[in-house]
Parts: sequence; structure tokens; C-alpha cells
Amino acid sequence: MRETPLNDPQNKPRAVLLFAAGFGTRMGALTSDVPKPMLKVAGKALIDHTLDLVVDARISRVVANLHYKPDMLAEHLAPQNVTLSYEQPDILETGGGLRAALPLLGSGPVFTLNTDAIWRGPNPLSLLEKYWNPDQMDALLVGLHPDNAVGHTGSGDFVVDVNGRATRGPGLIYGGAQIIKPDGLGEIPDKVFSLNLAWDKMLAAQRLFVVNYPGKWCDVGRPAGIELAGKMIEDYNV
Repeated sequence: MRETPLNDPQNKPRAVLLFAAGFGTRMGALTSDVPKPMLKVAGKALIDHTLDLVVDARISRVVANLHYKPDMLAEHLAPQNVTLSYEQPDILETGGGLRAALPLLGSGPVFTLNTDAIWRGPNPLSLLEKYWNPDQMDALLVGLHPDNAVGHTGSGDFVVDVNGRATRGPGLIYGGAQIIKPDGLGEIPDKVFSLNLAWDKMLAAQRLFVVNYPGKWCDVGRPAGIELAGKMIEDYNV
């Protein structure tokens, strides 16, 4: 049971950062002229699949970080009420990108969401909000059992105990959705850094948790993922 009311603005996430700055190098020639979030799965741009989740979860403050081919993404997002966080001249990785976007995101914990995955099942953002407990957690991540991760061949990222508390190891696969308290990012001296550095501190304090996603998920990080994700959507809609 929560000891602190979740409706306290310092505890309830009200904003989301969409990670859209990457080069998409694993996509090869497909991203030579187009940023990866603009690649289409089942006739719709990846970033639009992501925005459908945001709209469904009723998150009003939406920020996207941009670096690679930003003008194309900026034009696409212009009518969609998305604030842009430009990373220039250097791309900042996930941790640096989140820290740079904080003035646009506001205070308190925030959602972050990768834009290169397709979800089928409950909205991962709503799932995070349901299980978020700011008294116990500095971050809550969505993880997937390997059986639910379409096309993923890794052994997993986190081992989770019965309470959802995480440690590193083969187990659940991180799906690219989380709620995180960004306060500790200011303690990291690097300008360019991964959120893994922040997670490591949370793991040491036993304040990083993972919730198991009950639906299907497909990482569209490689060309084969486009077809796999399209097939997953088709199968789910039958």
C-alpha cells in the first residue's frame, strides 16, 4: 500500500519523453535517408504507434528528443502537440538526453518510452502508472518474459523477486518503457551517458523495480523486426 498519495504532483508522472534521437544504425540502408522513428510498420510510422500509447494513457505533456535527421521528425510531429528537445551538436544517449529534456518535462517523476517497439496487450504506460510506488521506487521498468518478446534472442536483463525488486541478470527483457525519478541524474558528471548508470545506483539502493508485461512486444531495431511486428499486429487483430 502506498504511504504517499499518488495524486501528489511530486509523485505522479505527468510527462513522457519519447526517445527519438538515435541513428538507427542497425537498420542499415533503411535509415540512410529516414530517421528510424519514421519507418513504417503496418502502414504507420513507428513514432505514431508510440504516440497512440501516449494518447490512450492520457499523458498531456509529451517531449521527443531529436538528433538524427531532426527536421523530418519535427515536421511530422508539428501538428501532434509534441515539444522537441534538440540534441546538438552531440547525441547525448538516454541518460544525457533525459537530463537535457528535464526543463521541458517539469518536476517529479517522468515516463520514458522508446519509439522503436510495438506493443500488443495492455498499454505499458498505464501498467506502469498502476504499479508505481514512489515510496519504494526510484524507477519502475516494464519487462517481458522471453516468450512474449517477438524476435528477441537475448537472455534478458533483469531478475525480479516476488515483490518486483530487480537485480541484473538473465530473466526479464527491458521493453523500453519506464517511470523514473530524474533527481539523481544531476550527480552524474558525464554529459553523454546511458540511463544504465542511473539504474546501477538504484539497483545498489534496491530501489529499481520491474513489472512483468503480460502481452506481446516486438523490438523493431533491425530490418527483420518490421515484418515480425507487422505479423504480430495482424495476429493480434484476428
